[in-house]
Amino acid sequence: MVDQWVPYVPVAERRRKAAGAIARLTKKGQTMSPVVVQGRTIATTAWGKAWCANMESYSDYANRLPRGRTYVRNGSVIDLQITPGTAAAQVSGSSIYRTTITVQPVPKAKWQQVCADCAGGIDSLVELLQGRLSKSVMDRLCRQGSGLFPMPRDIHFDCSCPDGAFMCKHVAAVLYGVGVRFDSQPELLFTLRQVDAAELLSKAGGDVLTAPAAGERTLAADDLSALFGLEMEGLSTAATAAPMQPRAQVKPVAVARPSAKPSRPGAKPVRTSDPASRLLAALRQAGSLDNAEARAATGLDAQAVRLLLKQLVADGLARVQGQKRATRYVAVGKKVKA
Repeated sequence: MVDQWVPYVPVAERRRKAAGAIARLTKKGQTMSPVVVQGRTIATTAWGKAWCANMESYSDYANRLPRGRTYVRNGSVIDLQITPGTAAAQVSGSSIYRTTITVQPVPKAKWQQVCADCAGGIDSLVELLQGRLSKSVMDRLCRQGSGLFPMPRDIHFDCSCPDGAFMCKHVAAVLYGVGVRFDSQPELLFTLRQVDAAELLSKAGGDVLTAPAAGERTLAADDLSALFGLEMEGLSTAATAAPMQPRAQVKPVAVARPSAKPSRPGAKPVRTSDPASRLLAALRQAGSLDNAEARAATGLDAQAVRLLLKQLVADGLARVQGQKRATRYVAVGKKVKA
């Protein structure tokens, strides 16, 4: 009788193999974007946790997801590229397998309803991307069936591995990898679902809320568990020790209005860790920026920069000059001299 069991491969060996695969493919000229999980907890931010919680809430996925957790923790997802409607990955296993997850876009009518329901409840794009939202707004965005996250019928899998199961372990690993990627690049959630995050702001009324209303609170990890009807591994303890983002540290200066007192000549650019404030300071310093210059000033990718620039225009802090590749964003107000 032929032994059908696959021999156990130690974690250290899997990681060594994955690192070797990345090195070989990089030498061949491929740009690799591996998924890196620090420690046992897979997702650590509001959007990453919400994505994983949504996946784990569906019984269709329950039997296959655990193997995916092991693979993503081991660094086996050696490349993940998220584009509109698609998450394409390479996963290191017995071989290098190509895995593609296709996600249907949010229907236009559904997205318009989400924007209408959230009107006036989101203060800034930075607040949205960091998940610093009131519980009622986050509940609405995460609502199963009519929110931002896909249902099983909206997701289609394809993997080059020989496993004929509905969801192989490589697909499961990539699903978790998407959640990890949302930790560092939350704007990719909106890219994947093919909607414009800025529309959630443009639908807001004049009296937007800068903090949760009385009696409301930000959505912590334990709320996410209740929202999706399950206990999420590693989240309850983390939520107790350190909620998603301490409100006391939040400074509502994402895209601040110009101060009444203009900067004096010779003033240095504002140094701040907030990307929106960095972008606004750089824009005022230079007078105008294109997308590439804005990326250099903030360290963000093109999609996040585009959304921040649109928010500056909506807030009356910048105007658009030119079209398409010649587009520049011009600061509104007095230029700060170097």
